[in-house]
Amino acid sequence: MNKTYKLTLTAMMIAIGTISSNLFYIPIGFTKVFPVQHFLNVISAVLLGPYYAVAQAFCVSLLRNMMGTGSIFAFPGSMVGALLASLLYWKTKKIYFAFIGEVVGTGIIGAILCYPLATLFLGQKATLFGFIPLFIFSSFAGALLGFVILTVFLRKKAIILEN
Repeated sequence: MNKTYKLTLTAMMIAIGTISSNLFYIPIGFTKVFPVQHFLNVISAVLLGPYYAVAQAFCVSLLRNMMGTGSIFAFPGSMVGALLASLLYWKTKKIYFAFIGEVVGTGIIGAILCYPLATLFLGQKATLFGFIPLFIFSSFAGALLGFVILTVFLRKKAIILEN
């Protein structure tokens, strides 16, 4: 896959993530869970690799924050999830490892990284384990959708992955 194709696909995923953030997010407490981001992370991890997946996650998080449909917590969750999903897929070439990487990266590691951000930027005492259930719920739903769609597309030979 050439760089122009990867860049174009990344830009399309950024556009989808940004536009859908206005339509579908779930406000819970002081976070806004966005399962579409996790769906895009799994898709970009498998199709594009770690650099483009993390860039996609960063750009969507940045644009969501600029438009007011995201929170500061979008950065660590989405970027760590995209990185772990793509690294696990890159090492194993198994789509379910991209799913696992997204859920663990966002749901656990990203949630833990949000604790200092909450105390630093929000000035309130956030519970460390208050983020984990919210992030796991959001990442599991979105990553599962990405896993199912990739599996169906591969079976129907709608997409062909490079090895």
